[in-house]
Parts: sequence; structure tokens; C-alpha cells
Amino acid sequence: MSKGQAEARIRELRESINEHNYMYYVLNEPRISDRDFDLLLEELIRLEKEHPEWVTEDSPSQRVGGEVTKSFTTVRHKYPMLSLGNTYSELELREFHERIIKLIPDEAVEYVCELKFDGVAIGLQYLNGKLKRAVTRGDGIQGDDVTANVKTIQSIPLKLRGNKFPEDFEIRGEIILPRAVFEKINEERIDIGESPFANPRNSAAGTLKLQDSSEVARRKLDCFLYALYGESLPFHTHLEALKAASSWGFKISADHVLCKSIDEVLHYIEKWDKEREQLPFDIDGVVVKVNNFRQQEELGFTAKSPRWAIAYKFKAESASTQLNSVTYQVGRTGAITPVANLEPVLLAGTVVKRATLHNQDQIEKLDLHLGDTVFVEKGGEIIPKITGVDLKKRASKAPKIHFIHACPECKSTLLRKEGEAQHYCPNESGCPPQIKGRIEHFTSRKAMNIEGLGTETIDLFVEKGLLKNVADIYDLKKEEILGLERFGEKSAANILDGIEASKKIPFEKVLFAIGIRFVGDTVARKLARHFGSIDALRAADAEKLTEAPEVGQKIAASILEFFSSPVNLKILERLKAHGLQFAMKEEEMPRRVSEKLRGLTIVISGTFTRHSRDEYKKIIEENGGKNGSGVTRKTDYLFAGEDSGPSKLEKAKEYNVKVIDEESFLKLLEA
Repeated sequence: MSKGQAEARIRELRESINEHNYMYYVLNEPRISDRDFDLLLEELIRLEKEHPEWVTEDSPSQRVGGEVTKSFTTVRHKYPMLSLGNTYSELELREFHERIIKLIPDEAVEYVCELKFDGVAIGLQYLNGKLKRAVTRGDGIQGDDVTANVKTIQSIPLKLRGNKFPEDFEIRGEIILPRAVFEKINEERIDIGESPFANPRNSAAGTLKLQDSSEVARRKLDCFLYALYGESLPFHTHLEALKAASSWGFKISADHVLCKSIDEVLHYIEKWDKEREQLPFDIDGVVVKVNNFRQQEELGFTAKSPRWAIAYKFKAESASTQLNSVTYQVGRTGAITPVANLEPVLLAGTVVKRATLHNQDQIEKLDLHLGDTVFVEKGGEIIPKITGVDLKKRASKAPKIHFIHACPECKSTLLRKEGEAQHYCPNESGCPPQIKGRIEHFTSRKAMNIEGLGTETIDLFVEKGLLKNVADIYDLKKEEILGLERFGEKSAANILDGIEASKKIPFEKVLFAIGIRFVGDTVARKLARHFGSIDALRAADAEKLTEAPEVGQKIAASILEFFSSPVNLKILERLKAHGLQFAMKEEEMPRRVSEKLRGLTIVISGTFTRHSRDEYKKIIEENGGKNGSGVTRKTDYLFAGEDSGPSKLEKAKEYNVKVIDEESFLKLLEA
């Protein structure tokens, strides 16, 4: 492919991908399969890497993330992000309407009612049709620049559709985390031994401030836009502005309505108070705005909020019931989770019998006593939680709830590491829930995918002494299985066939399956591709580990701790002997584009503007080079970006290693 052909193909791919993004994430009308979309994106990324001079900020390739932000710049809002006045009652809403009628008498007033999304407010500035900056609300006067992270949100256009938009304007909205994505994230967090997030709103807020934008991309945030700001915007009403914004490619909720009376407003509120649970995302109320912009201007603002808008907040689903006991669950990583056992109570359409208490700090904060009458909420929460105690109903001699000191299953003394909220049982090889949990994790679909070894079967095999750890799976004999009740020739054969088939499962899934704490499936995949084999991973020290994508100090420490255990090493040796895949196959490794960097060892340090550090590492490998983990006498180049490690720069000077910047590296690649 010539340079001209490549440039034309890049333009064609960008237009096609942008169109499919719009159809899928904004209109929810996909026209191609996920696989076909991924192939288009992979081709674009490959061509842009071969021709980095044609990479642009608005290219859909920039959504994959990878940029590392050490700190977020504070930016002053051009238009202050004021908060809305809140109300919880029909009376106050009618009083809001009466105030407006008094301020603009003899005029008909129309309202636009919108869902009040329970997420994180964001302001997006567009210049000449391209996303220039994304800023959080902050204190309303200034917020944080989170542009790199916002670019990963597929429903936010990097480049607008058409050409009938203002040259410079701002659009505001709410970044949310859909419930299905939230639940999936929590499943993975529990699986790797981390505490689950409390609710989608907090998760969205935390995600938006992550330093690694590739992790933000993985969280799959979404965004609804609802307000335009700019000089001399060509609209007379809020509804006209929303319609125009939708035509430019912004995701505007289809659930907004025009109301010609306050009674119609109240009807809309009543409808969504009943139906909000049916939405795939959380809302916590309804926003009511005067539709006419001239009337908005005439009504003006108070010191804190606009007079022409108000938020009606739904009351959180809450109930009171009795705390009967607190029990403690042991996860596969040994994490201890306290659970409140409640007198059954109807809440948000379901009978609630239990509520999470998260950890010791939560129990102490609530000052729980046995038999307390507690308040339970589900408003915005996936898992019911206790929000408080009715102290008036507490019995005078009710015993205080104290967090346990020993594992409820094996009686080992619990540990709580510095900086962590959870307690852990250290008895990995002797605590039954940990043994069963690790085996269940190992055989699960996302890991070794061994058919026939479900929860009940594993429980039975552990109880009968056939399984004490994951390596025992590969020692199972047909006659041992047939000797158990309920197992015949066919079921035994299915289990053994599933075990044999698992020996072909690729290394990245094996690495996830062995259950290193904090190493989920995504981190396992990145580690497998970075190190290539279990032996290389085991040999890496803390510095080399943290050079791998998505690996920080906590994950690095967990990996080192795992490989320092003689028990773990013995299990790994047994698994190796049984033929499991503990290295990447050649066809699984990054593909080769050229030999331009053949024989060169390049160490990358710092952050960059054109590509992320991970992308540059891949470019080096694809062009025949080798990524060095630390500067040595054998290093050919130190590729240094902003905030490069001072120790690496000192070593480069000591060993006379040439230091190159981003521009020099790209020229080296072109040579």
C-alpha cells in the first residue's frame, strides 16, 4: 500500500468507525457485529502506527486510552456550573411555579422535564467541531481537566456530525455507569479479592479520576448531554437546542418532554418515580426547566442557582427492620466480608433479608448493637445497605457488635494489611472456603473453563478428599469419580474430557486462573503479553513488574508475595508437569510489522503525547526491537518522555546510553 493509499484508507476507516460508533452508542442501532467493528479499529490503529504523522486528536483510535495523567489540571469554567435548587414535595414544586408566574406575568410558561441522571457532571468544550476540553464540576467555579479520560467514552463525539454547529461552544451533561457494567465490575472486584463499589455514581466519579485512561476505557462509562452554552447561540428554546445537539451527534435522552402546565410536570414526575427501576441506569429525580431562553434570561439567577430550573428529588427507597445477627463470609482470597442478617422487610419491590456491612470500619461507624432497629436503603444501590440506627428503639443492654478476630471457618487469626480496609484469613491451604473458592475460580468459564466441575461437584470432591488444591484436578482418576454417588460413566468421562481440554487453554487465562490476588482477567492478559511466560514473570522484581501495563505497587507486591510461597511454587510445578500452557505461543505474541528496530534494546520512561507508553512498547516489538525493563550497558536508547524516572536518566548518563525524545523516536522509526 502506497502512502497515498494508506492516507485515503485512514480517512475512510475514521469516517466508517465514527458512523458505527454513533449508530451503536448514541442511537442504539448497531449495523455491524462487534467483531467486524473491532477489525476496522484494529486496521486503523495499525495504519496509524505505520504512519504516525497522520495521527489526529479526533481519530477514533484515541478512544482506547493508555495516556497516564499524573495530576489533573484545574481549569476555571467560562460559564459557572451552578447547582440546582432541590425539592422533595409537590407543594414546593407548585411554589416554584407560582414564583415564576409572578416574575413574568401575562406570559405562557412551558417547562421541559428531563430525567436527573445520578452520575458526574461534566462540561465539554468544542472548537470547530472537535472536542477540545472536558472539565468536571469541581466547586462550580473551577474543575479538573479530565479530557484524556473522557475521550475514551464512546458516546461522546470527538468530532461532530455535519457542519451546522457554532464555532465555539460548551455542552454539559452527566457521565454515568450503566447498572449492567457496574455489576460486572463488582463481580470482578470480588473475584480478585477487592471490596465491591458501593454504587454506580461513586464508581463513575472514581473512574473519571483514574490516572490510566486505558483503565477508564475498560470501565465503559456512558454520557447523556442536556445543556448548551455559548455566545449568541441560534436557538429560542431549550428544546430546539437539544434537537440541534442531537443532530450533531450528542447522546440526548429521548425521555424528555415538553409540559404546558405544572400538572403535566407532576404527572411526568409520578410516572418516573414508579418506572425508574426499569431504566438501565440510575436516576435520582427529575429536572424541570423553563423552555424559553428569553424567559430564562429574564428570571435570572440567585447566588447559587438559576431561578428558572429546579430538581425534584425522589425519596430513596428505605425501610426499617431489626438486625438479628452479623455473620462473616470468607472469599477465595481470604477476604472477610461481614453481612447483616435482618428481619425480612419489603424494599423496592423485593424482600430484603441481608445487607452488606463491607468491613470493620463500617460496623464501627454505624455503632451497631444486636437487636437494633436499623434503616435499610436501596436508593441508587445495587446491594442493600444499612444507613443508620434508630437509637430510640435500642434495648438498654443490647450487646455491641464487635468485628471478629479469627476466621469463622478455620479459626486462624485474621490479618489486616496497612492501608487496606478488609481483614484476611492467611490460611490459604487449610481454610475450606478458600480451597473451594480457588478451585471454583480456576475451573470457571473465564479461566480454565472445565465443564462438569461446577460448585456442587467441587464441594463434593473437596469433602471426599479428592481435591485439596487446583493441581489435584489433573490427578483425578476415573475410578475415583465413579466411586462417588450420582456419577456414572458418562458424567465421569465428561469431567475428564473437560480437564484434558483445559490443557490447551492459553497462558493468559492460565495466569488468571491460578488466582494471584488483585490480578483479574485484564491484568493477567497484559502481564502475559508483557512477560511472555510464567518463568519471566516469576523472575521479575518490583521495578520490572511496575513497568508492565496496569501494574502498580499493590499488584506488584501481590505477585511477589504469590511467588515467594513454596506451596504456590509446588502447585505451579505440578501444573506444568501436567502440560498446562505457561508461555505465550508465537502466534499469540505481538505481530511483526518491520525489522527497522531489529537488534535494538529500548527502555521507555515517562509519559508521551502522540501515543501511550504501552502503545510505544508495542510499536517497538512490532518493528523488531526489544523493550528493556531497566537501563544497562546493553541498552541502545532511553526513550524519555515527560516525568521520566531520574534513576533511569542517571543510569543512561553513567553507561553513555543515548537519550531520545518522542520526535527523535518517530524519526528513528521512519529511517
